This record gives sequence, C-alpha cells and structure tokens, in this order.
Amino acid sequence: MLRILLVEDDDDIRAALGRALTAQGVTVAAVARGSDALGRLAEFAPDAVILDLGLPDLDGADVLAMIRSLGEVPVLVATARDDEHEIVRLLNAGADDYIVKPYSAAQVLARVRAVLRRIAPDAMQDSSVITIAELEIDPQGREVRLDGQLLTLTRKEFDLLHYLAQRPGQVVSKRDLLADVWNLPWGGGDRTVDVHVSWLRRKLGESAAKPRFLHSVRGVGVKLVDPT
Repeated sequence: MLRILLVEDDDDIRAALGRALTAQGVTVAAVARGSDALGRLAEFAPDAVILDLGLPDLDGADVLAMIRSLGEVPVLVATARDDEHEIVRLLNAGADDYIVKPYSAAQVLARVRAVLRRIAPDAMQDSSVITIAELEIDPQGREVRLDGQLLTLTRKEFDLLHYLAQRPGQVVSKRDLLADVWNLPWGGGDRTVDVHVSWLRRKLGESAAKPRFLHSVRGVGVKLVDPT
C-alpha cells in the first residue's frame, strides 16, 4: 500500500486531502509543522512526501533540503505560485516535482505514482555508462561526471539527461519528454521541461545562448550532442 507523508499547515486542506487519499487506498501520515515532518520521516518511512512551503515553524525550502539530506524519498512540493522563479527555486532545492494550488487528490496521486514509476529499479533500460566527450553518465550509480568532476543533479535532472544521452543527436520533443520522463500528458506540465533543461545547462557550464551539450530546436524539442 502506498504511504504518503503530507505536510500541510492548513487544517482544512490537510484533513480533506488526507481523507481523499485514504479513500483511494493510500496510507497517509499528516502533519502541520516542518519539525514534525522530519520526526515522522524515519518512523513512518513514506514512499513520497507532499510538502507545502508555507509552514509556521520552518521555511518549506529548508525542510525540503533537510529531507533530501536524510535520504532519497521523493518530495513533491505544493506552491501557490505558478511562476518560473518559484519553480526553479524548488527544483534547485531538490524537489522531484511540484504541484500548484489548488489541486485535487487525484492529481496528487497521479504525480506521486509518476515519480515512483520513474525511480523503480527497472526504470533504467540500460545500465552501462554513457560517455559523450568529457561527460560521463552512470545509470546504475545514478552519477554524472563532467571532466571527472561529480555533478550534483536532482533525480529528475538525472532522468532527463540520461534519457537524452540514450538518443545522442536526436531531437526529442517536449511532448515525448513529458510522456517518457515525467509520465505526464501534454499540457500536464509543459514548462517543467524548460525549467529542467535550464538547470541542466547551468550545471553543465553552458547556457541557451552558448550551448555545448544541450541544444534546443525551436518548435521541435531538445537534443544532446557531442560538442567535439
């Protein structure tokens, strides 16, 4: 049975979402404070965490960073603002996905299951190390090195990079990326791809204006190429 730790300070939202998820067969542990969430993490051992950012005791981004430092449990953050700055901040802090309020239990459950499908042991079809110029991608160890230096990527950044690396030089559409990397329908998170590509570029030491590995093809998609 799926286990979700719900961290939400609004009593009405916490109660309603907890009831709705429970009605769908999910075991829910619901808390209102960031400190309580950290305490329940080891005890409850959730499959995923739904984390609201507007907590009364700790900043939600700080709680996210602490959860991430304790393990690899997927974290979906709930935000009331659908703007790029906020989304980028959350993804950079280690979120696996985000949900914009207001949201339904069905949407929460669908996004949690999509994340869990992506991190299943059989999610990586090929476990061999991929080398593209000075970039090395190790699917089994989930590590990426550039010029021998280990890069710190979020779970979804790694999934996206590995997916593109399996198709070097091939332009992949946003529609396909959403479907295959995020398990989302077209329109279910269109800007998600742009945000992750932007952060991958930064970590690879490049930019949209001066790309090396990641090249966007306007109106089509993105491809990973050998810069040499």
